[in-house]
Amino acid sequence: MKKKIKMGLVGGGPGAFIGSVHVRGAIMDGLIELVCGAFSSDPVKSKAAAEIYNIPPGRAYGSWEEMFEKEINLPEDKKMDMVAITTPNHLHFPISMRALESGFHVVCDKPMTISLEEAEQLAIKVDDSGLFFALTHTYTGYPMVKEAKQLVSGNKLGNIRKIVVEYPQGWLATPLEKAGNPQAEWRSRPEYNGPGGCLGDIGVHAENLAEYISGLQISELCADINSFVPGRTLDDDASVLLRFEGGARGVLWATQIASGEENNLTIRIYGEKGGIEWRQHDPNTLLLKMLDQPVQILRAGSNYSNLSEIARWNMRLPGGHPEGYIEAFANIYKNMAHAINQRKENLPVDPAYLDFPTVHDGVRGMRFIEKVIESAKSSEKWIKF
Repeated sequence: MKKKIKMGLVGGGPGAFIGSVHVRGAIMDGLIELVCGAFSSDPVKSKAAAEIYNIPPGRAYGSWEEMFEKEINLPEDKKMDMVAITTPNHLHFPISMRALESGFHVVCDKPMTISLEEAEQLAIKVDDSGLFFALTHTYTGYPMVKEAKQLVSGNKLGNIRKIVVEYPQGWLATPLEKAGNPQAEWRSRPEYNGPGGCLGDIGVHAENLAEYISGLQISELCADINSFVPGRTLDDDASVLLRFEGGARGVLWATQIASGEENNLTIRIYGEKGGIEWRQHDPNTLLLKMLDQPVQILRAGSNYSNLSEIARWNMRLPGGHPEGYIEAFANIYKNMAHAINQRKENLPVDPAYLDFPTVHDGVRGMRFIEKVIESAKSSEKWIKF
C-alpha cells in the first residue's frame, strides 16, 4: 500500500467511549491515519481534542458541518478520504448523508439510524454514490466468527436447523440514566437513541451475528420486550423467537438488566451433521460439535493451516497470543482501507476486502428493531420481517 487512508472522526471527545476505540482499531495496521475531526458538540472541547489525537489544531473543527465544509476544499493529498461516525444515534443519518454527498467513504457505528425510513434512504444514497459504507457490527470482525461462517457456508454442519444467540449485559440493572451517567442518559432518550433501548444497543448485534454466520435471513419473528427498571422509557430486555428463510428456527434474547453479566455474547448454530458454539468471553476459541465425535476445540492462530484462509487473513498473531475487541474493529478498518485503495487505483476490489458489514446490514438492523417492537405490541405476535 503506497499511501495511508486519511480519516476524519466525528465524536470521540472527552468522556466518550467508542470514538477512541474506533481510532485504535483504525490505526492498528498502519493503513489509516487520523487527520481531522469534530470531536464534540461543544466547539471548545472539540478543538481541545486536537492534542489528545495529535492532529494539527486547525483540523480539529468546531462542528461536523464545518469539518465537511473545510475538508472538501482541501487538495486531494491533504483532505480526508473517509469519516468515522461515533456520535449518539440520532446524528448517524445526517452526518452519513453529508459525507456521501461530499464524496467521502463512511464507517458508522450501529445502529445505523433511528428509523427504518432513514436507513432505507441511506442505502439508496450509498448505492447511488458508489462509495464504501461500513457499519461497525464489531463481532463479525473476530477471526473465529469468520471461521464459523466458513464452516457453515462450506456445509460442514449440513442444513441449518437451529440458531440460538444471546447477549446479556448487566450495566443497566439500575437507573444509571438518572444518576448522571452520560452513556446511559442519552441511551434512555428516544430522540437520541431511537425506538429501541436494549434492542438498538445490543439486540441488533445479536441479530446481525446470527445472519452473518448462518448466511440465512430472518423471515418472521415473535417478540416480548420489557422495561424492568421503573421509569425507564425504552426497553432493557428482549426475547425473540425467529423463523429463518429455508426453515431454520431460532431464539434471540438480549438484556441489559442481567445483574453481574458483562458482554457475554454467545451464539450456537446446529445443522443436520453438527453444531458450532462461539462466545465473546473466549473469542479465540470456536467449538465444533459433530455427530458421534468428541467436541473439537478450534483455536485462533495465523500459523494454523487447519483454519480457513479468510479467518487467517483477519489474524495478526500465531496461536497462543490472544486477539480481541480492538483487533475486531481493526479488521473492519483494515478491509475498508484495502478496498478504498484498490478503488483509488482503479483495480477490481478483492472480495476478501469487502468482508465488512454494509449499509444493507444496517437496514436489516433497523427493520429488526421496529418489527420486534411491533410484535411485542401486537396480539398476533408473529410478524413478517
